Amino acid sequence: MDRENYRRRIIDDKLDLYLRTFGAVSVEGPKWCGKTWTSTYHSNSQILIGDPSGNFQNRELAEISPASVLAGDCPRLIDEWQEVPSLWDAVRYEVDRRGGKGQFILTGSSTPRRKGVLHGGTGRIARLRMSSMSLYEAGFSGGEVSLRDLFEGRFEARLTGEMTLSQIIEFILRGGWPGSVDMPLEQAVIIPREYISSVIGDDIMRLDDNHGYRREKVHLLLRSLARNESTTAGIATLKKDMSSNDNSTIDEATIALYLDALKRLFLVENQRPYSSNIRSSVRIKQAEKRHLADVSLAAALLNATKDTLMNDLRTTGFLFESLCVHDLGIYADASGGGIYHYQDYRKGEIDAVVEMPDGKWGAFEIKLGANQIDAAARNLLEIGERMERDGGNAPSLLCVVCGLSNAAYRRADGVYVVPISALRE
Repeated sequence: MDRENYRRRIIDDKLDLYLRTFGAVSVEGPKWCGKTWTSTYHSNSQILIGDPSGNFQNRELAEISPASVLAGDCPRLIDEWQEVPSLWDAVRYEVDRRGGKGQFILTGSSTPRRKGVLHGGTGRIARLRMSSMSLYEAGFSGGEVSLRDLFEGRFEARLTGEMTLSQIIEFILRGGWPGSVDMPLEQAVIIPREYISSVIGDDIMRLDDNHGYRREKVHLLLRSLARNESTTAGIATLKKDMSSNDNSTIDEATIALYLDALKRLFLVENQRPYSSNIRSSVRIKQAEKRHLADVSLAAALLNATKDTLMNDLRTTGFLFESLCVHDLGIYADASGGGIYHYQDYRKGEIDAVVEMPDGKWGAFEIKLGANQIDAAARNLLEIGERMERDGGNAPSLLCVVCGLSNAAYRRADGVYVVPISALRE
């Protein structure tokens, strides 16, 4: 590969750390998010199991003698390892035999078939989840404001440049696919459409050889997930959506089975519920907020265009929230943090909660327009005070992430306002 022109990914530092810590690292995530490219950058040799050359001779060799494909300079990349599941155990055994760190990088495709794997690899093979690119990684965020710095109290108010609604909508339609970063929008929007076609036409059918997923049901479910993007819609809602668009019926157990398949394809990245009181039932009882792996997938499933989103700002708002949650999750993960959402039994809601490894947490409201900032700030202050009265830990950070704002600043009430186009890890 051309290492000089490699586009840095936020996960790079974490992958370096994991290679120094574990014998092998499995990089997993949705198709086309850059797993192989990034893993190649960190490797010194490689074998591509899915390479069709010589009638898939690499796969045949791996099936006949898994150990034979592990020879090579370390770290050695084994791409699409799940095509030959016995490779997982072969890597685990070789890590134990050699005893060194950073021996192998495995890439898990969006169709990880675990059948045939005998051992989990705990302590030998670490897993890293990779997402499509954030705005900062793609070069669409100036990165003037660091999420890590906000939590550590380092902040300087600044102008960040004008952002138009048209630009925000383009970010939504384009998504974070590395292959489309430098493409005109008319070409970039084809990628999520083809991704969906690939999932429906091939990937989900290969996931379980004998299950027999029905393509039309998969499409209806994906459409419903797109319609309910950034909401806590339950399976009953998804069933109602699917039934209203199809003459046949589907039961909730089958929908749950299909949702699990989409999760195993790394096609969904839901937000778990959060409570600042670790013993609270809120973590367990509240629903996850639904998100597809990249906001462009939801836009494509809804047949959204620049014109339709310009004229339907409510839908644009939900999709913008999804884009921001996606990016916040990447930035939080760089510091070992996690992304959640909050709902209480008094109808209080926070769009996103970032929790850091030291227990500090920040509350984030996500708003498309600058005219929504005042109401969002009041909501953050009210819910933060209520959670503290109920025995939870006070938030370390209150922030409104905005789309159409040209400045990052701290309000008199202590709430930060940061444009998504200025944020980084």
